[in-house]
Amino acid sequence: MFSAFLNCLKIQELRNKIVFTFSVLFIARIGASIPLPGLDPKPLHDFFMTQRGSGSSLVGMYNMFTGGAFLKGAIFGLGVMPYISASIILQLLAAVAPSIARIQREQNGRQRIAQYTRYLTLAICLIQGILLVLALSNYPEKIFPGFDRSVYGDIVVMGRGWFLLNSTIILTAGTMILTWFGDRITQLGVGNGVSLLITAGILSSLPGAVMQVFEMFTRPIGAESAAMGVPHLLLMLILLVVVIYSMVAVTQATRKIPVQYARRVVGRKMMGGQNSFLPLKVNYAGVMPVIFASTLIMFPQQIFTYIAGAWNVPFCARIANALMHGSTMFYIIYGVLILCFSYFWVSIMFKPMQIAEDLKKSGGYIPGIRPGNDTADFLDFSMTRLTLAGAIFLTIVALLPDLISIYFGIPYTISMFFGGTGTLITVGVILDTMRQMEVQLLERNYDGFLQKGKVRTRGTRDRFNFAELVESCKKIKIVLLVLGCLLIIGFISLLLK
Repeated sequence: MFSAFLNCLKIQELRNKIVFTFSVLFIARIGASIPLPGLDPKPLHDFFMTQRGSGSSLVGMYNMFTGGAFLKGAIFGLGVMPYISASIILQLLAAVAPSIARIQREQNGRQRIAQYTRYLTLAICLIQGILLVLALSNYPEKIFPGFDRSVYGDIVVMGRGWFLLNSTIILTAGTMILTWFGDRITQLGVGNGVSLLITAGILSSLPGAVMQVFEMFTRPIGAESAAMGVPHLLLMLILLVVVIYSMVAVTQATRKIPVQYARRVVGRKMMGGQNSFLPLKVNYAGVMPVIFASTLIMFPQQIFTYIAGAWNVPFCARIANALMHGSTMFYIIYGVLILCFSYFWVSIMFKPMQIAEDLKKSGGYIPGIRPGNDTADFLDFSMTRLTLAGAIFLTIVALLPDLISIYFGIPYTISMFFGGTGTLITVGVILDTMRQMEVQLLERNYDGFLQKGKVRTRGTRDRFNFAELVESCKKIKIVLLVLGCLLIIGFISLLLK
């Protein structure tokens, strides 16, 4: 693994992509810490410190997706979730609206759908931004149950009208900038732009979770709750390893369908007659069902919560509480959505009839199965069974942190790394990113990340050249200049505190 990372630095093109990706992620994390003008983040921070074990939808899950930007009242407080919501809406419409499905099949269909997604993202940002700002100004206790302005203080410290106008524009612009960052990472970086932004936000809470674990095992005996011992620590580490190993194993697990190619004469050569296989992934949809389910259940909950906080509507507050993370209704809907979206994603991306036709044209067939419709039915039946197993696994792992938090009393900020939405997204995105980087390594005859010892370097290996690293940094000097300015501003702000 370490040698693979060194090989990434030896390839100039890949090295530039890695440096560019980390630079953009660093800028995104800085934007997640800059508060909105006219908003005091201290009341939110103090309230969150008293709710560290909470797993409510806004205090816990949504804050996790935004990388802590929501509770800091940052300019990137909406995160990229409006973009994810817009993507889900268009994909659902494509399944039921023939006009949108026809656009997707056109030559420039993906570009048009991407443009429509940005327009819809803009509309969702404006709606969520206005409702969120009104809720923060009027009834913040509706968003954060238990928040008391007489105890923590006012969140908004400027005129309501100017705060509404400025904050709505800034929050909308922040989400659109993050979306643009994701596109830049996908095109000029290592890929998976929006997913990497979400992953970086999730991993930003890891140091705080480590500190909480340290406090749990070093708490004095006379404290509010007794400190845990070494056996508990070992059990937690074993559980963490088992969960992550299971995620990686299921993500990469495949069922190999044998394929036999018939022999045929082409000119004077005998072609075909080979045995191969068709890999069907157990978790074909990857982490997308979890992202879709989380977004779809959070989107209406946020809207009803913001409406309740903006105009104090009890009916909307009851609906928001019913959908809150931790309620029975939330777990039922969440599990059903993961199962449904697993099959929905497979139905969109996996085309058994097309695969059967391609096998028939190339002279391939599955032993014991007739070519054509029978092959398509067999592939569809096999993928349906595999999808059920993968969807059940995703549902169990997604709900595992809540079970650990409820039955073992471990704070949710710690238990969320033993599975759940955040860990599933992190593991899936990291594996996919490593797979894309491995392709570039194997193209240059280097060992990859996921398969060791398969390919060895032929010829002379490139040596790490510091001069080439400096030359590649010059090509992104504007990004580095911005990073340097931001670091200087950060140090000055720390000294002035």
